[in-house]
Amino acid sequence: MALLRVTALTGLSVAVGSAVTALLCVGPRQVSHATNDLGRRARDIAPYLAAALGLLAVKQLTQGYRIRISRALDWRITDELYAIEGEFVAALQRATPDATLELFSAAYMLGFAVLLVAGPVVYFLAGDGGQRHLKELLVAYMLNYAVGTLCYTLFVGYGPRKYLDSVDGLLYQFYPETQELTAAVASNTNVFPSLHASLSVAVAAVAWRSRRRFPRWAWIAGALAATVVYSTMYLGIHWGTDVVAGVVLGVGSASVGARIVTRVERRAAGEAPDPVDGPASEPEPKPGDD
Repeated sequence: MALLRVTALTGLSVAVGSAVTALLCVGPRQVSHATNDLGRRARDIAPYLAAALGLLAVKQLTQGYRIRISRALDWRITDELYAIEGEFVAALQRATPDATLELFSAAYMLGFAVLLVAGPVVYFLAGDGGQRHLKELLVAYMLNYAVGTLCYTLFVGYGPRKYLDSVDGLLYQFYPETQELTAAVASNTNVFPSLHASLSVAVAAVAWRSRRRFPRWAWIAGALAATVVYSTMYLGIHWGTDVVAGVVLGVGSASVGARIVTRVERRAAGEAPDPVDGPASEPEPKPGDD
């Protein structure tokens, strides 16, 4: 019952947070327009969404197999992570005021999920001005999960709260009910890289690329991403090294995602030349074009 209650409250909070964010960043008028054009927008992103959902399904279906591979390889990296940075996370916890614990706990559990959900919602509701960025974001999600899943299969690592007596597991001390939820969606050896960091940074990177069209979303995404990244270390869940690797993965996935979408869109535009005039003719306008 505790897990169901926490899951329900988390889901409700994320839904409300994402809806409020979308209204702030897109506006009621665009939301109203979106309701009249849902079919075309959905068809446009359907291949990307299907690929992302397919990857998540494969990840879930192969979880047992990947765990067996990880155990067989037994490549433990926690000692190496500690050798790189030592007591950095412990020092970070001591330097951070206790009064911020609630803020960073909420950022880790809710802010992260709002980022991942609100980004696609904002771009989808924005119509043609956001569809391109929505595709980039979905590709970035796929790249993050693909690389993260590979690393979690290859490497066995434990966070600083599990390894160091000087680091407290602050999230679970403050909000112990969340331990069941996090355990249900991730293994405690899923440390390097930090997907909380990488996915948050990927969303912020795409938001920064779209800042001229969505300035509010760029600021909100940047602030949330920075808070989530800091929270992963302050709460004792990830090493600083995990976060650095996550930031690199997040920026890289956003950049590669943009290139992939550009290539796919160019190929799609060149697949249907005019049957009378040949390749040199103008392509037919898409529904909804001015």
